[in-house]
Amino acid sequence: MFFLEGFMSLLNPVSILLIAAGTLLGIVFGALPGLNTAMAVCLCLPLTFVLDHVNGIAMIMGIFIGGVSGGLISAILLNIPGTAASMATCFDGHPMVKKGEAARAMGIGIFYSFMGTILGMIALISISRPMANVALHFRSVEYFAISIFSLTMMASLSGKSLIRALISGFFGVLVSTVGMSPIDYTPRFTFGSMAMTGGFNQVAVLTGAFAISTIMFSIIDLQDVKSSDFRETKMKGFGFTVVEFISNIWNMIRSAIIGIFIGILPGVGAGTSNLISYSTAKNSSKHPEKFGTGIMDGIVASETANNATVCGAIIPLLTLGIPGDIGTAFLLSALQIHGINPGPLLFDTNPELVYICFAGILFAVIFMVVFEYFGIRLFTKILTVRKYILLPIIIMLCAVGAFANSNRVFDVIWLMIFGLIGYFMTRNGYPIGPMVIGFILGVNTETNLRRCLMASDHGSLLSLFSPIACVFYALAVLFIVISVRNNRKLKKAAEA
Repeated sequence: MFFLEGFMSLLNPVSILLIAAGTLLGIVFGALPGLNTAMAVCLCLPLTFVLDHVNGIAMIMGIFIGGVSGGLISAILLNIPGTAASMATCFDGHPMVKKGEAARAMGIGIFYSFMGTILGMIALISISRPMANVALHFRSVEYFAISIFSLTMMASLSGKSLIRALISGFFGVLVSTVGMSPIDYTPRFTFGSMAMTGGFNQVAVLTGAFAISTIMFSIIDLQDVKSSDFRETKMKGFGFTVVEFISNIWNMIRSAIIGIFIGILPGVGAGTSNLISYSTAKNSSKHPEKFGTGIMDGIVASETANNATVCGAIIPLLTLGIPGDIGTAFLLSALQIHGINPGPLLFDTNPELVYICFAGILFAVIFMVVFEYFGIRLFTKILTVRKYILLPIIIMLCAVGAFANSNRVFDVIWLMIFGLIGYFMTRNGYPIGPMVIGFILGVNTETNLRRCLMASDHGSLLSLFSPIACVFYALAVLFIVISVRNNRKLKKAAEA
C-alpha cells in the first residue's frame, strides 16, 4: 500500500523529468574516469534546496543509480573502470571488445545492472529491518574477519603466479598505510611532506593503476589504427540467448546476495562486492580458465553485484541512519536537508517517504536501461576514434577527476606515478587487481584489527575470534584452497 502511494507521488511530469535528468547525469559521472557517484550527488545537493522533498529525493535517487551503472561503459570499452564498482567488469568486458563483441558486452552489462538493482530493491523492501539488525550486531572482530576474507580474493586473481599476486596485494596494503594512522593519527611514511599526511586518494590510485597504465600500453604500442580493433557486429536484444540466461541464473542470484550483504556492511562498498562476486564466480565455475578471456559469466557477476550493493547500502541508511560509503553519506545529507531523519522510527513515523525512495529507485533503473541500451551505438563509436585523439582526452579527464576529488595537484602527480607503477607491474607479470584489493581493504583491516586488540586484555589474539568471525576465517581458508587447486589445474592443462 505504501509502495503504491510512493509510486503515485512520483507519477507526475516534473518528478519523472528530474529522475531522468538525475539518472543521465549519474551515468555521465560514472562513465568518465576519475569522476564518481559521490561527486555527482555532492554537486547536485544545492539544486535540491529549491525542490520539495518528493522531487529532491527522486532526483538524488536517479543520480545514485545511474552513477554505479555508468562505470561499465568505460570499463568495457576502454578497459578503464569509471568507478571502483566496475573494476571486475574490465576483466571480461574489454576482452570481449577485442573479440569484436563490444555491443554484446555492453548489452550484457546493462541487463545485469538492471537485474542487480531489481533484486537489491526486492531485498530493500522485504528484509530491510531484519538484515540491518543483524549488521548492527557486527563488531570490529567481525569486520576484521570480513576484511581477511576479502583479501583472499588475491589468490583467485593471481593469474599465472600466486607469489606475484601476493606481492602485488601486500604492496597495495603498504600503499594504504601512507599518511595518518587511522586510530592514533600518527604520520607514517610521509618523509616530512605535509601533502603525504593525507595519504593517497583512492581515485588517484585506481585511475592511475588502471587508466594511465592502459594508456601507456596504448601509446607504446601505438599504430595508425583506431582505438581498438573494432568490428561492429549486429546484436539482438541484449546480446545473449535464453540458454545463456538460464545458465547464469545461479551466478546472478549469488552475485546479488553477495552485493546486498556487502552493501549492508558500512565501509565496504561496491568496490569490494564486484571483486568478491567475480572471484566467487570464477572459483565455482566449471571452466575457470575462460575467465579473463571475455566470457559472459564475469560481466554477470560484477555488474549484478555492484548494483545490488547500492540497494544494500540504503538498508542501514534508512533503518539505522548509518551511511555505508561516501555516496550514501551524501544521500543521508540530502534526506536531512528535506527534514527526513533516517533511523529505526522512520518506517513508523514517515513510511510514505521510505517508499518514495523505493519508487525513485524503480523509476531510475528503468531510465538507466533506456539511456544505456539506446546509447550502445553511440558509446561504441568511441572505439572508432583514433588513439592520438582519444588518449589525450582520457588523460585530461583522469587528471580533472583526480584533482576535483580533493583539490590537490599532489593527487594528479601521484595519478601519473601510479600509472607508471601499474605499467611496469603488468609488464613484469604482477597483476594489478590484487594491488587494488589490498589498497581498498588495507585501512579497514588495520583499523578493525587495532580496535580488537585495544579492546582486549593486553592485546590478546583471542579477541580476533568470535563465532561469526570464525565462519569468515573458515570461508577464507576454503576460498584459498579452491583458488590454489584451480590454479594447479590450469597449470597442468597448460603443460599438457
